[in-house]
Amino acid sequence: MKKLVGILGIALLAVLLLGSCRKPFRFTLDENIGVCGAVDRAAAAKAAGVSYLEAGVSAFLIPEKSEEEFAANRALAASSDPPIRTANGFYPADILLVGPDADLPRAVSYAETAIRRASEIGIEILVLGSSRSRTIPEGFARADAERQFVSLLKHIAPAAEKYGVTIAIEPLRPAETNFINSVREGAAIARQAESPAIRVLADLYHMAQVDEGPDALIDSADMLVHCHIAEKESRTPPGVAGDDFTPYFAALRQIRYTGRISIECGWSDFATQLPEAVRTMKEQIESVK
Repeated sequence: MKKLVGILGIALLAVLLLGSCRKPFRFTLDENIGVCGAVDRAAAAKAAGVSYLEAGVSAFLIPEKSEEEFAANRALAASSDPPIRTANGFYPADILLVGPDADLPRAVSYAETAIRRASEIGIEILVLGSSRSRTIPEGFARADAERQFVSLLKHIAPAAEKYGVTIAIEPLRPAETNFINSVREGAAIARQAESPAIRVLADLYHMAQVDEGPDALIDSADMLVHCHIAEKESRTPPGVAGDDFTPYFAALRQIRYTGRISIECGWSDFATQLPEAVRTMKEQIESVK
C-alpha cells in the first residue's frame, strides 16, 4: 500500500511540475491587426498602428498575367511598410468553380500561379471568398457542387503545401453567395480537403449577418487560420456604430488563437477612421485578456 501511495505521489508531483513549466498563453491579437487595401495606403496604415496589409489576389498577384507584368507589383511588395502578409479576392467572376460550366483546369492553373507568387513576396494566407465563382447555379445539385469545390481544394493543396501558403475558405452571407455561409460549414469543407494548407476564415461581419455566435469559433478551432472584422449593420469600421466584438474576441482567446485579423469594411475617410478602428479593437481585445 505504501508503495502504491509513493508511486501516486511521484506521478502527482510530475504533473504539477509539468504544469508549472508550461508558459502561460499570451493573447496577441491586438498585435496582429491588419487592413485590407492597396499598397498606396501603407503610410496611413502604418501611422494607425496596423501591422500588415491584405492585398488582392486578382488585383495584385495578377495570376493570369505575365511575370514581366507582375514584376512591378513584386517591387511594390518589397518596399511596402507595413508588409503584405495576406490577400483576398481570389478568383475573378469568370472562373467558375461549381456548376455545369466549372473550369477546373483553369481554376487550378490560376491558383498555382497565385500561390507561387504569394510565396515569393511573403504572403502567407490567401483568402478564398470569390462569391460569384462559387455560387451554385439554380437547378444544380448542392452535393455535386460540394464535390467540385472539394476536388478543387485537393488539386491546389499540393502547391500550397509546397510553397508554405495557406488557403483560407471564407464563409460569406447568403446575400453574396448560396454556398458556404457559416464558419462551421467552411470548416467542414476544409476538413474534407485533408490538407494542412486548407483552412477556414472567420469574418465577424458575415457571422453577425447570419447570427452565428462565438461558439462557432470554438467548434471550428482546429481549422481557423485567419479573421476579418467589420460592424454588422452597414459594414462600417469598428468604432463607428459601436459594435461590441468582445464575445468573439473572448472565444478567440479561449481557443488560443494566434493568427491575424484584418479590417475589411467600407470607408468614408480611411485616414481618419482607421486609427479609431484600431484603437477600438485594441481596447476590446484588452478587455478579454
